[in-house]
Amino acid sequence: MGELRLALLCAILLTSAHTVHAKDLRAGGKLLLTGGVSNVEGAGGGGIASWALITGYETRDGIGGNLHATRLTLPDYKFTTYGTAVGLYDRLELSYARQDFDTQGTGAKLGLGSGFTFHQDVLGAKLRVLGDAVYDQDSWRPQVAVGVQVKQADHGAVIGLLGGKHDQGVDWYVAASKVLLNESLVLNGAMRATKANQTGLLGFGGPGNDSYQPQFEGSAALLVTRRLAIGVEYRTKPSNLGLKEDDWMDIFAAFAISKNLSVTAAYADLGQIATFRGQRGLYLSLQAGF
Repeated sequence: MGELRLALLCAILLTSAHTVHAKDLRAGGKLLLTGGVSNVEGAGGGGIASWALITGYETRDGIGGNLHATRLTLPDYKFTTYGTAVGLYDRLELSYARQDFDTQGTGAKLGLGSGFTFHQDVLGAKLRVLGDAVYDQDSWRPQVAVGVQVKQADHGAVIGLLGGKHDQGVDWYVAASKVLLNESLVLNGAMRATKANQTGLLGFGGPGNDSYQPQFEGSAALLVTRRLAIGVEYRTKPSNLGLKEDDWMDIFAAFAISKNLSVTAAYADLGQIATFRGQRGLYLSLQAGF
């Protein structure tokens, strides 16, 4: 646990950085949807991809936050995540998510028992270090943020039987985001250093590999109206367990019912999970915040 505490401490200490905005740009809140939604690990971004944007509608003079709940129904599994995040002065984001991965009837086929459920807690911190994705419209420079996610899975004994080396781990990432208002586009890219198997639900490392590997996350969204965004996401995954772990992708639509409530729906393709192929299904997420 010493490594986990150190990881969080390092992320929080990075808040010594400072950014200056013009006074007229911080008089009000952010534009709708520019804080992103809550991804499966609780951070502000897309459903599966990391963004550099800070969650909430706060500006540099305020605090924002949200609560979220997400359900992804697949042919052989059911995935649920819920949690909270807070954005501090459009600079630092702190988040928590609880993930539940229900094997349903598939658990019996895997020898785990019907309805066997893996759980994981994810603590995250994200720091904006450069740029402003929305207000730097006269510059090519994106908003850049660095982040850390501290993950603790349960069922360590089962993870060991599956080949996982650890039931806890730390992911590090750097993300860049740019909002092109004239083109109504939101573009995001991130590189993540991770050992996680299925984001950590099946532990970290394995017989195939037990070292950090770089993985890519990207998304593009079209702002159809000021309340509606549609887009695509892609996330690469390591294969540490000796089992094929496919990349993730989705097509999504996010709608801001109001500034305090949004809903995201997606068709997600997670590929093969624990030898079961064709894991595609509906992703639905509800977020309430300010």
